[in-house]
Amino acid sequence: MTVEPGWIPPETDITKANIARVYDYWLGGDHNFQADREAAHTILALDPNFRTAVRANRAFLGRAVRFLANQAGIRQFLDIGSGIPTENNVHEVAQGIVPASRVVYVDNDDVAVAHSRLMLNANPDATVIQADLREPGKILADPGTQLLLDFSKPIALLLVAVLHFVPDDDRAADILATLRGALSPGSYLVICHNCRDGQPDLSTSFENVYNSRVTAQLRFRTRDEIARLCDGFTILDPGLVWLPQWRPDSPDDVPADPEKY
Repeated sequence: MTVEPGWIPPETDITKANIARVYDYWLGGDHNFQADREAAHTILALDPNFRTAVRANRAFLGRAVRFLANQAGIRQFLDIGSGIPTENNVHEVAQGIVPASRVVYVDNDDVAVAHSRLMLNANPDATVIQADLREPGKILADPGTQLLLDFSKPIALLLVAVLHFVPDDDRAADILATLRGALSPGSYLVICHNCRDGQPDLSTSFENVYNSRVTAQLRFRTRDEIARLCDGFTILDPGLVWLPQWRPDSPDDVPADPEKY
């Protein structure tokens, strides 16, 4: 007989892998279940480097938030697909630079939202809402979003490692158009997206394995397809690049094979 931990929301289906919990496992967290771990191991069997890539993604998020808070003067962040809290969360990085920075996290996973609420309970300038990227209007209209963010002022919209879970190009474009339409001039969009150009055969195998085991459907896009998702925005230097190449803290942080990250 097994007894499930008390932190699991009662409506959570722990028999199906969820990407937020799979990522939690890859990052060394303990808020994941057997189905999540099995999916994570199956994917790692295809690409043993993927756990390192996930950590590179987290490091990129930290660099992006530091740039936005330090150099761009952004004080408001909308992080959609935020996942289960781990180290160097957006509010920790942004509020470490400007304490009054405001952050709204959005995720559709029960566990991610439950733990975010626990973490943010005493933080008046950060909140989490349970919503789905595929319904951007609900995210924008949510009372938590409206209470904390002032859309008449610049906002950083963070879509880090989440748009590849919207496989239809037209749907992804519509989502971005809705979100972009709510932003005031001076706002920023941060996108991190799985790209198939560097390793196309591995990308296809990864998609097939992932889509057979995890509830969300995954689609790697080409560089040109990802660039089209940025329509309506001016792309900052160094442009659309592999994760380690985006404003690294040191040139030594860029590996010889950045396309693997």
